[in-house]
Amino acid sequence: MDNEQKERYWHTSSHILAHAVKKLFPDIKLGTGPAIENGFYYDFFLETPFTPADMENISKEMKNIIRQNIPVEKISVSKDKAKEMLKDEPFKLEILEGIQADTVTFYRQGDFIDLCEGPHIQSTGEIKHFKLLHTAASYWRGDENRESMQRIYGISFPEKKDLDEYLLFLKEAKERDHRTLGAKLDLFSLHPEYGSGLIFWHPKGALVRKIIEDFWKDVHLQKGYELVNTPHIADISLWEKSGHTGFYQENMFAPIQMDKKVFQLKPMNCPFHILIYNTKLRSYRDFPIRWAELGTVYRYEKQGVLHGLMRVRGFTQDDAHIFCTETQIEEEVIKVLELVTFFLGKFGFSDYKIFLSTMPEKFVGSPDSWEKATTALGNALKKTGMAYEEDPGEGVFYGPKIDIKIKDCLNREWQCSTIQVDFNIPERFDLKYTDTDGSFKTPILIHRAILGSIERFFGVLIEHYKGNFPFWLAPEQIRILPISDKHLAYAETVLNIFEQHFRTQIDKRGEKINRKIRDAEDEKVPYMIIVGDKEEENNTAALRKHGEGMIGTFTAEDIIQKLKTSKI
Repeated sequence: MDNEQKERYWHTSSHILAHAVKKLFPDIKLGTGPAIENGFYYDFFLETPFTPADMENISKEMKNIIRQNIPVEKISVSKDKAKEMLKDEPFKLEILEGIQADTVTFYRQGDFIDLCEGPHIQSTGEIKHFKLLHTAASYWRGDENRESMQRIYGISFPEKKDLDEYLLFLKEAKERDHRTLGAKLDLFSLHPEYGSGLIFWHPKGALVRKIIEDFWKDVHLQKGYELVNTPHIADISLWEKSGHTGFYQENMFAPIQMDKKVFQLKPMNCPFHILIYNTKLRSYRDFPIRWAELGTVYRYEKQGVLHGLMRVRGFTQDDAHIFCTETQIEEEVIKVLELVTFFLGKFGFSDYKIFLSTMPEKFVGSPDSWEKATTALGNALKKTGMAYEEDPGEGVFYGPKIDIKIKDCLNREWQCSTIQVDFNIPERFDLKYTDTDGSFKTPILIHRAILGSIERFFGVLIEHYKGNFPFWLAPEQIRILPISDKHLAYAETVLNIFEQHFRTQIDKRGEKINRKIRDAEDEKVPYMIIVGDKEEENNTAALRKHGEGMIGTFTAEDIIQKLKTSKI
């Protein structure tokens, strides 16, 4: 099915779901039931959650409605007539009040009718295979202060093989869930009772983070960037000047009042870099200036959208800002795009989609400046030969942007890299540099992040690799497994050799060797070195690879050479 066909198919499926629920629970109140990216859902208002038995009965009733092959009919009525039809549906009446047109549309199938713009398919019988997936709590219209709704998610397809494939995909995705693996592998934890959306990094997770950050810093220094560090908080006047309080307030934490002053946790790093820029007068000879920071920012995401590492309230952006002249924009954006492909490739991602996002409804600056910035980004993409799609109206309030969504091993898309050309904020902060003729001019500012945030990227890595990190990223690369306590001394000798080259530990527990191997496999340690009488006698070590089994017996020097040259 193409996207239009999916929308019709899944939208009608949601109506069949609502039809079935209304038959079984006549007093229930209807919310909304759209087609979504993968399937459909419908929100219902009721006092108690749906039980597993309820879900089974709803599914049976849906099958009954489908078997009847009821025609789906579009009806147009006046707004006054619609009010009468919806007198017992308060949530639908609220939607109706927000419709400006004099006439509205309903879709009817048998004795069920719903306020809806469509589109839909011709009859319920066209829905061939479906599955109700799960229930979840939601808030009416996403507002935490409104009524709590019960949402039922589902999926449907014309062919059974497509449904089976999708359910298999869901099973694999569940096994890769970074929240489950994060706990199992002792990487991070969440403690919502003490702060929703805040990540607690455990030693193993923090070590992987350090490896990523060290690599990030080293590459940036090699590519002509300088590192900066800035505070986590500032006087609110900075955010008023930057425009964040006017255009981004709903995503910011509440201001903090102390000593008759008002402070704000930073939602972005850019105003701080601008303050550093303004500490002295710059010259065109200084350009391009490239400043990079792993800066932690705070955004008050709604409770309902928080999701493990993927949507959080405190996260570290791999941020950088480039100050340059207008003639340097394309060259700098091209260099950033090349850096993006290098980083993503290093972490195992080569398939991605690129979007050029243009001016939104709410924006600062002139349309002419926006046009210049958008053209510069488009030209850079064309010169690098990177295919892209235009995403109208999805730019940030201060400028157009390039968004790069990587595809993981399950072909899911994840937003990571972004590049934004900004003609506006430099003017708000009155940034200047001296040009070749001695006159003062305003520089161009390029905002960019490659990984997006350390937290989200780490979550993507966990799911992409199912916790089996590449050897260079694994927090514990080698685990030495002595067969018994009498082999501990030799294991220590082996450790002294390997820890000079790799992150290596010894399992000193008094467990049997099979248990030690099983635990190392479960913890996804890339390589295990087993030592016993024979190995100690011959001054060798037995090498085992995670997920594959025994490789052979070698000297320590041979193993080190093989691992360093990736010959295992």
